[in-house]
Amino acid sequence: MKSINSVQSALVWAVAGTMLLSFQAGDAFAAQKLPLQAGDRDSVATVAGVPLLPQDISPLLIGESIPKAKLPAPDGSLQDLNALVAQKPTILVFYRGGWCPYCSKQLSGLQEIEQELAGMGYQTIAISTDSPENLQHTKDKGALTYQLLSDADLALAKKFGIAYKSPQSYDAFLPKTSGGKNPDKLLPVPSVFLLNQKGTILFEFINPDITQRLSPTLLKAVAASLRKEA
Repeated sequence: MKSINSVQSALVWAVAGTMLLSFQAGDAFAAQKLPLQAGDRDSVATVAGVPLLPQDISPLLIGESIPKAKLPAPDGSLQDLNALVAQKPTILVFYRGGWCPYCSKQLSGLQEIEQELAGMGYQTIAISTDSPENLQHTKDKGALTYQLLSDADLALAKKFGIAYKSPQSYDAFLPKTSGGKNPDKLLPVPSVFLLNQKGTILFEFINPDITQRLSPTLLKAVAASLRKEA
C-alpha cells in the first residue's frame, strides 16, 4: 500500500484522535448501559465466542484484509462481498438494524452523500443483523440507493471482530428481526471501513457508544483524502 502524503496523514490522525476520544466516551457509556458480568475486569468475559461488552471487541486493523463472505441481499440473492469490493473502492458500514434510530439516521446520512462518494469512485455497502425481508423494508422506507446486505447470524461481524453479546433488553426482538438467524442475540459494534479493491482496510471508525457515528462530512473528507490510495 502506498504511503499517504502529509496532508492526508494529518486528516487521518485527526479522525483517529476523534475516534479515540469517542471510544473512551463510549467505554463509559457502555459501562453504564451494560454492567460487567464477570468479577475480574482484567479478563474478558465472553459468550458464543464474542465479548459480553462492546468495548472488549478486537476488530480487524488498518492494513488487514477483509474475510471472504457471501451475504443475502434484500431480494434474497446471495452476494459475494469480496467480488463486489473488487469492482471498486468501498465504504463498508456495519449497523445494528433498521429498528435502531441511530442506525436509521446514519443510513439517511449515507444516502445524502452517496452520489458524492460515487463521484469519487466509491460504492457504499451497509450490512446489518436484519433478515433480507427487513432489509427491503429499510431500503424502501429510506429510499436507499446503495447496497444493503444481511449478516443475520453475525458470522461476518465475528470475523471482523466487532460482534458482542447484546443486553437482555434486546432478547425479545433480535431473533425475530434476524429471521431466526441470531439465536445467540449478538450485535455488531457500529463500524465504518474504507476498503481498496483488494479488500485492504485503509481507514476505520469503530465506536462502542451506539449514539456516536461517523458524520457524513467527516466520511466525505476521509474518502477524498484516501481516494488515490483506494
